Amino acid sequence: MKARSKRFILIIGGVALIAAAAGLVLFALKDNVSLYFTPTQVFNKEAPQGHSFRIGGLVEEGSLKRETDGLTVHFRITDTSKTMQVKYKGILPDLFKEGKGVVAQGKLNSENVFVAEEVLAKHDENYMPPEAKDALDAAAKAKAEAISAAPMTPAK
Repeated sequence: MKARSKRFILIIGGVALIAAAAGLVLFALKDNVSLYFTPTQVFNKEAPQGHSFRIGGLVEEGSLKRETDGLTVHFRITDTSKTMQVKYKGILPDLFKEGKGVVAQGKLNSENVFVAEEVLAKHDENYMPPEAKDALDAAAKAKAEAISAAPMTPAK
């Protein structure tokens, strides 16, 4: 066998080995990747059904309810367009407040309630996840366009 053929076989083998390693890494990470969605995207069925994902937005004012066990809480997350009911059993972060940004990780149950396994609150007064900010901006823009497109009726 010529030296050129040997080099060609080694290169092909190396590329195949790298492709196999990349495939194994992607397969192993498949279940650990948690995608981020807004309440509007969840209502539009863009979120995975039966798989864990993250939902984020603002905690709706007046929506926080605690059960008598002291650990289970119910609240709603909104992106100012749609609202999603969330149930969480555990200790909430110190920065968790109504009207503030939050990201929760969990799954949707059969009643379209998001059952959170983890709740993360913003860590600074001005911080908001970029995805949540983009979603809030898009919802505000859509709301403004809907208002401006509505026919004006004269006041009586």
